[in-house]
Amino acid sequence: MADPLEPLTRLPGVAADADAVREALTKVHNHRANRRGWPATSAEASVRAARASSSLDGGSAELPDDGRVTDPVLAGALRVAEDLDGLLAAWRSAPRQALARLHMLAAADLPGITDDDLGRPRLDRGVGERLDGLAGLVTGGTSVPAPVLVAVVHGELLTLAPFPTAGGVVARAAARLTAVATGLDPKGLAVPEVGHYRAETEYREAAAAFATGSPEGLARWFAHCAEAWQVGAREGLGIAEAAQPA
Repeated sequence: MADPLEPLTRLPGVAADADAVREALTKVHNHRANRRGWPATSAEASVRAARASSSLDGGSAELPDDGRVTDPVLAGALRVAEDLDGLLAAWRSAPRQALARLHMLAAADLPGITDDDLGRPRLDRGVGERLDGLAGLVTGGTSVPAPVLVAVVHGELLTLAPFPTAGGVVARAAARLTAVATGLDPKGLAVPEVGHYRAETEYREAAAAFATGSPEGLARWFAHCAEAWQVGAREGLGIAEAAQPA
């Protein structure tokens, strides 16, 4: 069967951008501080990712000095970050189950949310079918370069908005899971969320362009995501440099 995402690799700039992302991430993983000390740098990257993701969804990015997080968006983003490794197996085999768990973690403290709302995607307008299609891609239905699949997962979840709340946090976490699962960023050392945050206007406009499905809109989204991952790789290098013994 034909790969449904293969045509995307022929859009202008996509193949070159995918190569640039992989090269940038290879540098992070090869940094001396990450050869043995990667659990610490990965943990720091995860926290930074949660803070940036929270801010993009209208929450706080500041960690209180006393450690008591009261902002519900940030609290949810941090829970997601903490549980992400434990969701990797589910993401590889049952992505819809993993998405439900991500939403439960991200949205639990949000105002007006009931237990019945958590982890339950809406199924109108063909959302269920498109989620099934996305799950098929994540579980082996495509062989496109990992940066392309990561961008598709991210953009599709932003477009579908399957959950009424915390959609951005869930989409960015799913993209992060995809990067780990595909081996693009297997140790979670980059912080692409910082790249999205620093270019927030373009992030939102590029996501809207992706939702149109036009070749131009798709190319714009892939270009933005590639740049965000390269910014995230530089953020990861900064974390590694700071962790390196003097």
